[in-house]
Amino acid sequence: MHTEIYEARKNLILEFMKDARYRPMKLKEMCSILGVPRRDREELKLVLDQLISERQIDLDDKGRYKIADPDLLEGTFIGNTRGFGFVHVDGIEDDFYISEENVMTALNGDKVAIKKIFDARSGRRSEAVIVNIIERANDFVVGIFEKSKNYGFVVPDNLKIARDIFIDKNHTMGAVNGHKVVVHITDYGNGRKSPEGEIVEILGHLNDPGVDILSIVRAYHLPEQFPEDVMDQVANIPEEVLPEEYAGRKDIRNWQTVTIDGEEAKDLDDAITIKKTGDGHYILGVHIADVSHYVTEGSPLDKEALKRGTSVYLTDRVIPMLPHKLSNGICSLNAGVDRLALSCIMEIDDKGTILNHEIARTVINVDRRMTYTAVKQILEDKNADTISEYKDFVPMFETMAEAADKLREKRKVRGGIDFDFPESKIILDKKGRAVDVMPYERNTATKIIEDFMLAANETIAEDYFWQEIPFLYRTHETPDADRIHKLTLFLKNFGYYLKLKSGEVHPKEFQKLLGNIEGTPEEAMISRLVLRSMMRAKYTTENSGHFGLAVKYYTHFTSPIRRYPDLQIHRIIKETLSGAWDKKREEHYRHILPDVATATSQCESRADEAEREVDKLKKVEYMSRHVGEYHEGVISGITNWGMYVELPNTCEGMIRLQNMNDYYIFDENKYELVGEMTRNTFRLGQKIKIYIAGADKITRTVDFLLADDVEWT
Repeated sequence: MHTEIYEARKNLILEFMKDARYRPMKLKEMCSILGVPRRDREELKLVLDQLISERQIDLDDKGRYKIADPDLLEGTFIGNTRGFGFVHVDGIEDDFYISEENVMTALNGDKVAIKKIFDARSGRRSEAVIVNIIERANDFVVGIFEKSKNYGFVVPDNLKIARDIFIDKNHTMGAVNGHKVVVHITDYGNGRKSPEGEIVEILGHLNDPGVDILSIVRAYHLPEQFPEDVMDQVANIPEEVLPEEYAGRKDIRNWQTVTIDGEEAKDLDDAITIKKTGDGHYILGVHIADVSHYVTEGSPLDKEALKRGTSVYLTDRVIPMLPHKLSNGICSLNAGVDRLALSCIMEIDDKGTILNHEIARTVINVDRRMTYTAVKQILEDKNADTISEYKDFVPMFETMAEAADKLREKRKVRGGIDFDFPESKIILDKKGRAVDVMPYERNTATKIIEDFMLAANETIAEDYFWQEIPFLYRTHETPDADRIHKLTLFLKNFGYYLKLKSGEVHPKEFQKLLGNIEGTPEEAMISRLVLRSMMRAKYTTENSGHFGLAVKYYTHFTSPIRRYPDLQIHRIIKETLSGAWDKKREEHYRHILPDVATATSQCESRADEAEREVDKLKKVEYMSRHVGEYHEGVISGITNWGMYVELPNTCEGMIRLQNMNDYYIFDENKYELVGEMTRNTFRLGQKIKIYIAGADKITRTVDFLLADDVEWT
């Protein structure tokens, strides 16, 4: 739809709705009155959706369109265990405070309409009241069942849901005290009456092996089983590439090709080829599994993949976007078998500049399945046995390292930010209990693959941006000015500065800062604060660049087995390569991509939160086995209620002010705690010795004490 026509239709709808005779109505009724033919109803809905996003119109609780109240804002309710909460409104930096009496029946995550009653003033947030619940986020809640004589109630696992759920004795499914259950809320109650519900699933006793992670799976509505129609479609997909599928593809099966992944990985969706030319250039091939060949648009597989949005990686399981027959079978680039791929073949000069590229539908055959550990042993450790085992591939890995260094240096020059946080590696025993936690460090091999994937993603994004066709981009906005202002004030306490231009910061300034703090006690803490000052990356149809990578064009092309956006753009790429692209297909993608971008961004956020919750849970479980021990850690956060301390194994706990043997005052300008009697000072990044006092799996918290405050016996 052309911009001029689109704007004219928006204005026409607004005029119609602002007429004094207009009354709220549903889409079907509006189409009837306006004489909109059935074939154009989707276009009208697009216009209405845009007006809603611009806050010019609203949907009421009966699904009718009405002119928006200018004094009302829409946002997401964030509950608190003490009954009050906050509402986050997109585009507004600070959340609105909602007192307990103004919460209505909202539960954490609900989409709500609010009316502001007080503006922010010194030390206090803006305050609002909830006037309407627009969309419920909690039809089903996971919690612990507690039984009384004639009824029961469920205490939600999510501490942000402050109210217990009443269960009539006829709807308990026979649950007993301590059972983890899923409850369907049938009545959200009111200010005086608790929510009511009925138990629909008993997960097991809270101490049973595996129930803790299963509870998180249910709480985040992560689908474990695939529907029957999906599995029927999968059953008809061949296990080997068929002869007729080679037609029209570039045959590069004779190119030396490897995959490099973690030891446990089974869904191998990227393979690498590389060679050095006589003039010192590199020909780098990034070959990605052609998942879209098997997951066709609109099929049951496709609909389910879009619904899931991404694979979710929990400590003891993977909840895949696609069934294992695809993700570990025909779509996985396993060694020694022919596979269909979509390839980005790039020529890179000795300065790391990508000179030209080819995008092609290919057929490949991987020579070796490599691990990050083996490649690290070859390139970093110079392990003689590993070098001997892979002697035919060693020159290839050395060439990879050269090319990756050039690409990384090029990215560094333009200002790309590289956060090198150690991720947590959590080891479980056979019963699913955490027996070890350690930092999972990046090495030469992981960085090589990262560099090559970044190059392919950027190349694809730039190519399709200039073709001016509908596409999905991975965008990362410039940080909010208020966040940067707060960060700069904090950094001054440590003698660091960010150079701002017109109130904005260039990514190169962050890169310089991270270089300056490298190796200092405050490195981890400042790095995290810098990361928190950033906006969240998301999928969009508009290309606004990627601040963190300091690139104008970026997309996600390299993981179609586990990310739906990659699968989606593969279809667009293949249609343009095969000549199937026309005006009709362009309009089709222009219509569906905004919803795909929104849905997949939300699914990604859900997966990230679930993964974090499981990691937090298992870290607490691990620390509970070490209560009574002394360790050294680094102060990673300071608040007016205590300080967080991170141990070398990445586990974190809190020393609460009330548990310290002095009265400490929090200096929010310097982010310090100062003892009133001892004059002891605690600062971010400071090393201290702690005592592990307790660990609570229900609240997912670990309590530390200062070692000096513990009475030695």
